Amino acid sequence: MERRALLWLLGAAVLWGTTGTAQALGGAEGSPLSVGAVRLTIGAVGLLALGWRDLRHTPRRWLLVGAVAMAGYQVAFFAGVARAGVALGTVVAIGSAPIVAGIADWASRAEPPATRWWIATALAVTGVALIAGQPQEVDVGGVGLAVLAGVAYALATLASKYLVEAVPPTTAMAGMFGVAAILLSPLIPTADLGWLSEPSGVAAAIWLGLGATTIAYVAFARGLRFATVGQAATVGLAEPATATLLGVLVLSERPPAVAWLGVASVVAALAILAAAPVSAEGARTPRGRAPVLRRDRPGRGT
Repeated sequence: MERRALLWLLGAAVLWGTTGTAQALGGAEGSPLSVGAVRLTIGAVGLLALGWRDLRHTPRRWLLVGAVAMAGYQVAFFAGVARAGVALGTVVAIGSAPIVAGIADWASRAEPPATRWWIATALAVTGVALIAGQPQEVDVGGVGLAVLAGVAYALATLASKYLVEAVPPTTAMAGMFGVAAILLSPLIPTADLGWLSEPSGVAAAIWLGLGATTIAYVAFARGLRFATVGQAATVGLAEPATATLLGVLVLSERPPAVAWLGVASVVAALAILAAAPVSAEGARTPRGRAPVLRRDRPGRGT
């Protein structure tokens, strides 16, 4: 993987990892659905402000696939976490996404994941499981929703890859999130928005929307131009590791020793991806766009 791709994707994951801390500081921990709706709406407005000019050139099929998948991810993830618990729901949703993304990329683009990617993904998923800890009980329906969330996120990542190969990264994310926000808008009147009555809640909403969504997904899209779908999803597993570190530094949390082993496992996975040789396809084209991978070529790995 190209170093610039890893840095962009890692930057996005770090920003995503701030969401839990922002929710805690903003008093919105008990309103996950409203947080998701507000975050998506503000983030979409920010992205549209940056990338609306080239929206007419966005491939409509992949725009619709990505928007539906992103909207579905928000609903399935929060519903799954509510039923299965934060730890188990997060592990299943976030942990399944890279595997589904790698397989989807293989099926769609004829680019089979390399052995290095499988090793890195296994390490990262194991790390996320260690960070989350062992659940007390299992809700099968909640786990199913979490799996659905992982599949939706993987499809959104795959759609994003096609979009960033056709239009600038900011435009790709603006279109996808703009449509996703419209799809989720009927949920906002039913959500508990009481946490927005306090200045800390408003500040949290602004950060979640503009920092952890607008800026984060611009970085994600830029990195995705020079990485495979599977690689991008695997680097995203740095999110819970970031959340753990912020919990200690900002919220004075004391995670168990096994959680630190999980953080180390995620870092090891990122190191493996960073050490991968850069393929010729990773080079920037003269026009400044990521090349469209030919589907008749065998996979070259990561």
